[in-house]
Amino acid sequence: MNKYIKYFGIALLVILIDQAVKMLVHFEMDFGTPGQIKIFGDWFKLHYTTNPGMAFGMELGTEYGKLLLTSFRLVAMFGIGYYLYYIIQKKNHPLYIICISMILGGAIGNLIDSIFYGVWLNNAPYDAPTPWFHGQVVDMFYFDIWEGYIPDWVPLWGGSYTALWPIFNIADAAIFVGVAIILIFQGRFFPETPKKESPEPEIEVNEQ
Repeated sequence: MNKYIKYFGIALLVILIDQAVKMLVHFEMDFGTPGQIKIFGDWFKLHYTTNPGMAFGMELGTEYGKLLLTSFRLVAMFGIGYYLYYIIQKKNHPLYIICISMILGGAIGNLIDSIFYGVWLNNAPYDAPTPWFHGQVVDMFYFDIWEGYIPDWVPLWGGSYTALWPIFNIADAAIFVGVAIILIFQGRFFPETPKKESPEPEIEVNEQ
């Protein structure tokens, strides 16, 4: 039982830290550029903004796109949670289990925003059919590598003034770090089972 508490506790810790930081940003910072706080010169800042859709601000182009996205995240959360339980039971590599715990915590952290923030923080888009399931994700960490106008011919982001590096939050960081570690150490997490060579058939020689 302790092993389940340990790894699901990591997910819970990610959720608590993520939500605490988001609440501090919402209640203690001004929205947008006026409330921006420089941490390391001009390249790393705290910048309060919200993300209405998927990663990098993309959205599903229908009235109920956000509802579909949030519902998908809800289903994915249960899937990741069950998978975490399964790999703990199967005693997979401890670091791999920690990575899945981080991904689960990050997924739930952003899901809380999507489900509840439209009501709790009143940040649902003005044209949302309901504030429930239409909350916007709170982001704050901003690496200001480059800002400028993207040419119209660039898919998805063309014609907009944007930053090279997206603004993200603790939940995003947990997911990114978890996935990155899995990719880097996938050879250790998923070792290939050596194929057993079939013994060569013995050829009997009949002596005359």
